Parts: sequence; structure tokens; C-alpha cells
Amino acid sequence: MSFKSLAVTVALVFSFAGLALAQASGPYQVQKIQLVGGDGGFDYVTADPDGRILYVARSGPAGHIGVFNLDTLAQVGDIPGTSAHGGAVDTATGHGFATSKPVTMFDAKTFAIIKKIDVEGNPDGYLNDPYNHHFYILSHSEPNITVLDDKDGSILGTINIGGAPEEAATDGRGKIYVDIEDKAAIAVIDADTMKMVGRYDVSSHGGGCAGLALDARNNILFAACREKNNMIILSASDGHIITDLPTGMGCDGVTFNPETMEAFSSQGDGTITVVKEDSTTSFAVEQTVFTPARAKTITLDTKTGNLYLITAEYGPTPAAPAPPAPPAAPTGLTAGTPPPPGGSTEGRPAFMRGPRPPMIPHSFQILVVGKE
Repeated sequence: MSFKSLAVTVALVFSFAGLALAQASGPYQVQKIQLVGGDGGFDYVTADPDGRILYVARSGPAGHIGVFNLDTLAQVGDIPGTSAHGGAVDTATGHGFATSKPVTMFDAKTFAIIKKIDVEGNPDGYLNDPYNHHFYILSHSEPNITVLDDKDGSILGTINIGGAPEEAATDGRGKIYVDIEDKAAIAVIDADTMKMVGRYDVSSHGGGCAGLALDARNNILFAACREKNNMIILSASDGHIITDLPTGMGCDGVTFNPETMEAFSSQGDGTITVVKEDSTTSFAVEQTVFTPARAKTITLDTKTGNLYLITAEYGPTPAAPAPPAPPAAPTGLTAGTPPPPGGSTEGRPAFMRGPRPPMIPHSFQILVVGKE
């Protein structure tokens, strides 16, 4: 083991001990921090509870999909040459898809690449819908959604929802819900016609929604939003807002456990907000779980109730470059008048704007969170 790897491992041990002390009073704990290492960026992590597999996408020149045993976190496979944001599998068809460009279709048992699929836009988020075995590819640029057939990977159509999609959820009965990050809205899609049939406005309670989960039994949506650092809870049937609750800063994923009736929002500030659904009209923050910073995407193993997140160690944030001198003022304006709000950072908290701290090489890790 190199000195650098040893230093990262020691840091993880002390970090784990500190987290355990901080969380002693809550039911959920960080139970394991698995150092994986390797190069590349990362975004989503996806559990396959039926196959007992965890898919971890890495991006960049060395991009690949790491395949891990869901129970032991031992690596059991790898899909090379795949720089992707994430991926998921359809148990019924035995096929998986990763949001690389082109999209990668792979065998869910052997992890061998079946083919590459050219799509428009920039594949980012995703949803596999067992209702009709369609895989939805989400893109901030048009077309916002590309729909693939899980059986053969053919492109079935595209859907524009008028904004940047972040996370999607299915009710398993023919409706898809997608949060539109830059429009403070939730799109409603008919899975049979592949058309947007509704759009719920949540701007009265916040915006910059980057996480979405669904209680399919009770038709309740949980939208975690960055603008006000809150979770907006609304009816999936008609879009009326039931309530909203505070979360940490910089949410980037939400999941819902129908067995415990809890929604989990993971944030880049190193927290998970646990929201308990006591009834269809009563919700409360049950616990704030502390995690290593930037563990901001989350997935659920529905068979054990454990949560999985991915993160890394980071160095100091580089200094922001000095702002350029203001241009000469056009007629009717004062020099230095700031531009109107907007741009790619709109709706993001301050700590997610500007220069980001560099990732320490080979410090990538998987976190397991569960009940004691």
C-alpha cells in the first residue's frame, strides 16, 4: 500500500469514528465506509436488490461501471470503456443501460457490453420502468428524455418537458414523474403514449428541485429542492402541495422506502434528511444522518432497507479568480450593474458554485447507512 493510500485509509477510520459518535442518538447510522479508489468522477449509484448488485459509474478518460456485491461490497465485475453518469438494469429482460454517450447496453448477468446506442442530448439521469420495460434517459439539453426498449435497446421516442430534468420516479401503473430543476415544476408523463400530460408548479414553496421520490401506494411525491433547502411534499394525483420540510444544503437524490414509510434526501453538505410519513397528511423530519461531505446521491436496497451513497476525500478549495473589470456602461445603466439572475448555477447553494475542491486521487468510497 502506498503512503498516500495509507493516509486516506487512516483518515477514513477516524472519520468513521467521529460519525458514529455524532449519530449515536438516531436509528440510522453510517455502518460501513468501503474504500474503493480508482480514477474518475462520479455521479449516481444504483442498487439492484434482485440481483444483489450495486452499480457505480465513474466518468472521464478512465470511465467504467464498477459492479459490486450488494451485501459484501466486494467487486464482482466491471464494464470498461463506459464514461457514464449512472446505470440500472431490468430484471425481467436481463439487460442494463448506462447513461454514457453513446448509451451503453449490457448484460445484467455477465456485464458484457451488448451494444452502444447513439442518442441526442447529453445523457445524465435515468429511470428504468418495469411497467412496460422502458428505460428513460434524462438530459438537460433537448431532447430532455429519450425512451429505450429494454428488450433490444431500440429508441422508441423522445419527450421534451421544457426544462432540465434531474430525477424521475414511476408509480408502476403507467405514470412517470420528473422534476424540472430550472423550472420549479414536476412533469407528469403517460408511459403508454410517451407524452407529457401534466406539469405541477411548486415555485410557491421553492425551486431547484434535484431529487424526487414517490410513495406509489398513496400517490405522494417527495421533491427535494436546493433553492430553499427543503423537501416539498405534494399529491401525485393533482399536484396540490401538502407541506414542506427543511433539509440540508445541496440535495442531489431522494429515495423512498415503502416498508418503513420514510423518504431519504441526501445532500452535498454531508447530511441525509430522513422524513417520516405518518399519514397522507402528516410528515416530520425524523433524523439528520451525518455522512462524509459530498455524499450527495443515494440508492436503496429494498430487501434490507440499507442505503448506499458514494463520495471521496477532497483537498482545499482553490481561490476564485479575480472578477474582470466591469465593461463600459451602456446608455441608461450604471457601470458595474449586475446581470439578471440565472445561468447554470441558479437554484444551487453557495457552496456548490464557483471553484470546487479537487478530489484526492484514489480516495473514492462507498458508504452504507442502515439501522443498528
